[in-house]
Amino acid sequence: MDAAFVCRMEAVLEVYRRVPEPSHPVVCVDEASVQRVKEVRAPIPAQPGHSERYDVEYERNGVAHLLAFHAPFENWRRVDVADNYVAKQWAEGIRRLIQDDYPQAQRITLVMDNPNTHVGASLYKAFQPALARALLDKLEFVYTPKHGSRLDIAQCELSVLTRQCLDRRLPDIATVISEIAACTITRNQSKKPVRLAFDHRQRTYQLEMPLS
Repeated sequence: MDAAFVCRMEAVLEVYRRVPEPSHPVVCVDEASVQRVKEVRAPIPAQPGHSERYDVEYERNGVAHLLAFHAPFENWRRVDVADNYVAKQWAEGIRRLIQDDYPQAQRITLVMDNPNTHVGASLYKAFQPALARALLDKLEFVYTPKHGSRLDIAQCELSVLTRQCLDRRLPDIATVISEIAACTITRNQSKKPVRLAFDHRQRTYQLEMPLS
């Protein structure tokens, strides 16, 4: 853990210690991919004494890319799903965040890791300069340390969603979208939190999250 790591780590932790302000929400952003898998043979339905059974053979059917937005102070999340992840997908997700999810916010702090797509230039690749500048003026970027993406709470949220909603064979993009939508609606309604515990004296931290 070098000085650069500590500097970025404490910048992220300072964001998480803020007093929540409706006009200045904090939103964590992360991405992941899910393998789409088709059945080669129809599963055998569950019967008394036997759970549903699947053939060991399967067919790969591409990858679904997930882009997660998680507001830790509000316990709100949204996950966008696409066939291909490019800078324009991130930019469109950010536009929706500003214009649809938080239209009244004066400024939004984004906590993210360091992929090349998570930068202001991606907005200019996706939109006309005037719109890109207007969106960028609403944003504050805070990046996790290199090799410290676990500090991004959206990564924890994606881990929970993967275990709860995507732990089975999903044949196509429509199925992935449906499963993700059902899970995020349930978690948003129940206000499931992801909490960050931090010891100031020892400068240690631990991410805690419910599994259900």
